[in-house]
Amino acid sequence: MVPFKKQPEYPDFWLEYLNCFKNKNSTDIDMSRFIAFDTETTGFDRKEDRVLSIGAVSFVGKTIEVNNSLELYLEQDIFKAETVKIHGLMKNGSLEKVSELEAIKTFLEYIKNDVLIAHHASFDRNMINEMLSRHGLGKLKNKFIDTGILYKKSLHIIYQDNTKPYTLDYLCKELHVPTVDRHTATGDALITAFVFLKILSRLDKRKHLNWGYLLNR
Repeated sequence: MVPFKKQPEYPDFWLEYLNCFKNKNSTDIDMSRFIAFDTETTGFDRKEDRVLSIGAVSFVGKTIEVNNSLELYLEQDIFKAETVKIHGLMKNGSLEKVSELEAIKTFLEYIKNDVLIAHHASFDRNMINEMLSRHGLGKLKNKFIDTGILYKKSLHIIYQDNTKPYTLDYLCKELHVPTVDRHTATGDALITAFVFLKILSRLDKRKHLNWGYLLNR
């Protein structure tokens, strides 16, 4: 006889997040809410490293809701001095920091069931999912758009180059997007939003502005 497996008791904030997906989002791209986000971390190992900060901006159509951005700094249980020169976040400082669990709650409340946008999105998604896993929660349910992949798709086939990394700096240069506050989570989130909107404009001109194209189907 197979023993009965007790279902985990999830906290209310996780259940509220899951309930968001019972509501359908707008099918009109111009009316949909997008969330561009970025994480600064202690390194690139999703198991061993930790998220130091999360930045996010939301927008509908071409209007970025600057006054409704998200900026979180997390308590540093793991500290790697060699990465400070990249993100500039010290273990101790004047910035107000929250626990990892509090950061998760705030982030989920902010993103709801909206479409998430990130550059090299799999990394940021994996880092957030590891945070969720450490607290006994499931993975992010949101749809994702990777600006690196989308930019390459927006090029004419003869101009695509698989040897190029299509970094965020490269895209900013090609699309004439200022790199203000580069390597801060909120700064990179805002830059990613501008990059995404520039790519959307290109896709619109080529009649490729549809969900199937955006979501890599």
